[in-house]
Amino acid sequence: MLRITEVKLPLDHPEDAVRSAILKRLGITAGELAGYTVFRRAVDARKPAIAFIYTLDVEVRNEPALLARLEEDRRVMRAPDMSYRFVAQAPAGLASRPVVIGTGPCGFFAGLLLAQMGFHPLLLDRGRIVRERTRDTWGLWRKSVLNPESNVQFGEGGAGTFSDGKLYSQVKDPRHLGRKVLTEFVKAGAPPEILYVAKPHIGTFRLVAMVESLRETIQALGGEIRFQCKVTDVDIEGGRVRGVVLANGERIAADHVVLAVGHSARDTFQMLYDRGVHIEPKPFSIGFRIEHPQSLIDRARWGKHAGNPLLGAADYKLVHHCRNGRSVYSFCMCPGGTVVAATSEPGCVVTNGMSQYSRNERNANSGIVVGITPADYPGHPLAGIAFQRKWEERAFEAGGGNYFAPAQRVGDFLAGRPSTALGSVAPSYTPGVRMTDLGACIPDYAVEAIREALPAFEKQIRGYAMDDAVLTGVETRTSSPTSIRRGKDYQSVNTRGLYPAGEGAGYAGGILSAAIDGIEVAEAIALNIAKN
Repeated sequence: MLRITEVKLPLDHPEDAVRSAILKRLGITAGELAGYTVFRRAVDARKPAIAFIYTLDVEVRNEPALLARLEEDRRVMRAPDMSYRFVAQAPAGLASRPVVIGTGPCGFFAGLLLAQMGFHPLLLDRGRIVRERTRDTWGLWRKSVLNPESNVQFGEGGAGTFSDGKLYSQVKDPRHLGRKVLTEFVKAGAPPEILYVAKPHIGTFRLVAMVESLRETIQALGGEIRFQCKVTDVDIEGGRVRGVVLANGERIAADHVVLAVGHSARDTFQMLYDRGVHIEPKPFSIGFRIEHPQSLIDRARWGKHAGNPLLGAADYKLVHHCRNGRSVYSFCMCPGGTVVAATSEPGCVVTNGMSQYSRNERNANSGIVVGITPADYPGHPLAGIAFQRKWEERAFEAGGGNYFAPAQRVGDFLAGRPSTALGSVAPSYTPGVRMTDLGACIPDYAVEAIREALPAFEKQIRGYAMDDAVLTGVETRTSSPTSIRRGKDYQSVNTRGLYPAGEGAGYAGGILSAAIDGIEVAEAIALNIAKN
């Protein structure tokens, strides 16, 4: 199999243009081409000639001779082997099964891989199954009723279920584990295009069905999944995990425990700290959500091609380094999406973004966030949690104390005056917003940085700092404020048998990277058991 890169074709190219481009690039006849698949399709957004850029995997007759003839062409190479191979299989008479805490993408893929290797894992989640969880989440969005154990953060599927469903990452992936993840998602019902589009996404509604399919697959392979089973303690003897304890008092013996609890399991982090598990503070970010008309972003990115169904809703990625030493950047940009209530604690307001697969809502939204380091919350290893909670409580108060979010027009925010009314951009956050001054909802240095960044972003996207764009606060759960340190064997540096994993432990940032981390942790457990 050969891989051909940088095949550029116009947006409206005919169906046979890809085949013709292959023949031309390789200098072969149609009879010498055995077949091809699209490995990746990206968009070259440079105007006015916006185009598709293809990477293609091609089967040809007499491949060695063709490679020799084209050895100077760096755009033609032998395609890597991306097939997944299991590292071990469970031994007969396995003494105890691994336990996985959490059923987000990390926990699910750790459980799936362990089940596929025959280890019959037990998965535990404090929340509810995904459809019940969806109803609980809508209870907050529609009626301002929060269920602290079943919400955007907790429950089957994890926080990524209520997001844009982005399936791309910048993590190094030399073993092509991301391909394994995407392939399993397609088996679970994801559209096959996620295997080749440059920035694949799924959307919440499709993620719900996929999560259910993954659950059924794990169960069919001998795994067990239990919901509304909150782990409130870990049994540690002599620096080694011996089991976990549930809220109902039940003790489950286990020598291998995957900790995939997500970035919002604050009570679990406290419990682990109290038990002596090594935890460190880590950087995260804080800021607001910003909303613009999606049509404005489309025009800025696609120009005359805005509205082309082949392109869909445009996204963006922005960063600005400020005079005060802070960096401001766009985070979790959701084209054609909505801003959602994402708190998991009473008396707090947290915002996040979400899109459906269609991405056809009227607004684009993104986090506009400022980097925070442990120097901003010195002292206790869990001080970052208190820092987050402080500003979430401020936002709750500023929003009126009923889970409405505080909001402000960009023009008023830049001018340093409270907003009293909305303009042309209607915010999408539910249960609702209260117009106010967001300057009191995040630290002064973050306010200063965002006020500097928005006009700078205007230079890249015309209209970005428009007066009527809406800021909604606060965005605090960009990543975990803690890191649960692990060694090269994926086990906690001071607690053998405990495998910190995913976003909550500080080792991932998004659905794909969390799922990859889950695979690697499952492999580490399998190899550990096989060795012993």
